Amino acid sequence: MQKPLLSAIKKLQNLVVEALEEVMAQNVVIIDVRGKTTITDVIIVATGTSNRQVRASARHILDKAATKKIGVLGVEGEFAGEWVLIDLADVVVHVMLPATREFYQLEKLWKVDLAAASAA
Repeated sequence: MQKPLLSAIKKLQNLVVEALEEVMAQNVVIIDVRGKTTITDVIIVATGTSNRQVRASARHILDKAATKKIGVLGVEGEFAGEWVLIDLADVVVHVMLPATREFYQLEKLWKVDLAAASAA
């Protein structure tokens, strides 16, 4: 029963990555967070070179999700375009300006090995 679920997550992940590539988002990173949180299974982080590209990247993801009838739980930050978060349940997407991404370092936060950190 777990296989179809993983397959659906992989398809959603691929849809997001494809959308980001189509609008030339940079440095797309996929982070598997299963076992680290119950909020989502995958986090995707990408960089836009300007507020306009950040917003366009987010909009493109939302448009592709709508064509596949994928529900969106929430969108934050779309107006400012500095950091847009899109919650697609199993996949959460962060599209950020370079300075914002560097400041928050989400990849570093989520790639922490919890078992090793608790043993220290």
